[in-house]
Amino acid sequence: MRVEHADDTSHQQEMKATFATELGMPMFNNEPVAIILFNMITKFCNGSASHFPVKKVLLLLWKTILVSMGSLKELHQTKNEMRRAAGLPEWPEDNVEVCRNIRASTPPAAGMEFMDGRRSRQARQDAFDPFSDADEEEEVANSEDQSPGTPRPGSPVAEPVETPVIKVNKALPWRSKVREKDLEQFLAQTRQKFVGLKVHNDLNSLAGLPNPIHEGVKVLKEHIYVSLSEVQIKQEEEVTKNPLSQSDIAETAAEALYRSMLPNLPQYMISLLKLLLAAAPACKPKTDSINILADVLPEEMPTTVLDSMKLAIDVNRHKEIIVKAISGLFLLLLKWFKLNHIYQFEFMSQHLVFANCIPLVIKFFNQTILAYVQTKNSISVLDFPECVLSEEEELSAETLETGDSQTCCWRNMFSCINLLRILNKLTKWKHSRTMMLIIFKSAPILKRALKVKHAMMQVYVLKLIKLQTKYLGRQWRKSNMKTMSAIYCKVRHRLTDDWAFGNDMDARPWDFQAEEYALRSCVDRFNNRRYVNDGYDPDFKPVDNNLQSILGEEVQLTMEFKMNYEKWLEREVHGTQIDWDLLLRH
Repeated sequence: MRVEHADDTSHQQEMKATFATELGMPMFNNEPVAIILFNMITKFCNGSASHFPVKKVLLLLWKTILVSMGSLKELHQTKNEMRRAAGLPEWPEDNVEVCRNIRASTPPAAGMEFMDGRRSRQARQDAFDPFSDADEEEEVANSEDQSPGTPRPGSPVAEPVETPVIKVNKALPWRSKVREKDLEQFLAQTRQKFVGLKVHNDLNSLAGLPNPIHEGVKVLKEHIYVSLSEVQIKQEEEVTKNPLSQSDIAETAAEALYRSMLPNLPQYMISLLKLLLAAAPACKPKTDSINILADVLPEEMPTTVLDSMKLAIDVNRHKEIIVKAISGLFLLLLKWFKLNHIYQFEFMSQHLVFANCIPLVIKFFNQTILAYVQTKNSISVLDFPECVLSEEEELSAETLETGDSQTCCWRNMFSCINLLRILNKLTKWKHSRTMMLIIFKSAPILKRALKVKHAMMQVYVLKLIKLQTKYLGRQWRKSNMKTMSAIYCKVRHRLTDDWAFGNDMDARPWDFQAEEYALRSCVDRFNNRRYVNDGYDPDFKPVDNNLQSILGEEVQLTMEFKMNYEKWLEREVHGTQIDWDLLLRH
């Protein structure tokens, strides 16, 4: 359904589009398929339906949302359409495409490796090996299958293929960005320094400022990027100031899904995180943890070595697919909700943070991540369609130990990249959540993840390290200059961001709690106005002033009032003298 073929007729294209639309519409009990699957996951996690095949439910949920809302490639196209509609210029960069042209760097050497000298370089391999320790690589094979940016529902593991050589870019891979807030702060500081005045809401007056400042302002204006999120926040502020003015709500697939998820979204996030915790290899199972292996473990445990190995491989594969589905689902929802409206994204993000998503992801990476992405928990001769189309091969313990010839498990690589992207989305521009990364000591954990020589994974690891550098201290920066250089070469630059120092005046620890409370207040106001009160602020909801309709309105009396009605009648009516003439005059 998601793959476009050159020979598709217009009728086939129309049927695919119709199917994707109907998939997001209410069906059973006035609920879309995605909400039914979300409720199945919640029931599975609270123990009321432990017999559900949770892996299949998760995969079906993820692919249902992929079909109904679209992949990340379609999201990028929709984003440019929405930017044009909002009067903003298109943004041509696609993160996945840019990362494919970035060269993976050699991971920083550990202390013992540095003292012992360089290790001998491995022989060059014909296929791209993301785990090669060679310090100098002139050729990097980047293919669609090797860069797991967007998953393919039909093939959870993509095999590396031979591709043409791509020359390494000498320029920085990203276009620099500047926020209007950054330009305002720059002008405020320079005006205070050279003129001694404050000018509000003025980004053009440069009177009294030296020529280098003029040139700096010109460069900043050339790189200003106004995001859709900023436009949406300003629109919400206008609606708050003028409650009677309502903005139009476009009925998109993401809007319909969010409206359906809203009443139980916190429970959905908690349930998915519970499953992720149960499937994470670095987490030890507890007695009260969820049993995600109910549909994998046989009634009788295996008695032979071969059967035991097959079961162990199947259990690990089962967990890996669950992690893949949950990470892909989280990333897809976060990106589509952020595009649809920033406060939908913030609502989901806050509930993920409240449910300890940040420490869970850090704990997930607190393992030998290089070994995790190199595991081969699959038996090729038993995989479909190999087991059907090929001749049956005899399995033995030796063939299972040998495994296949893949350089890595692209399923696990995909999961790791997704989790890093989720962590980036939760912490970006949030000082309180950045401090959580520092409190849970994520810097050394993330630095170990750089041992995986995969460009996209390294980019998102370096982004997370960049957020923390100004808080880690001068000695850490001096001891990790290779990591700092990698950040400079691979991560997008904010022209006024002093990430490599520590002069950020916004990062005040006493503002952290207030930051989350202020965000929660904006999100609650958005949800109450847009979904709870049918688009109206309750204080400004229209009032019925028609006498006939008011007298004809049925009022439900409480049981307490009915039991004490006679006492109220005696006290308030019969026992009270009323001057009716005086009442009528007033």
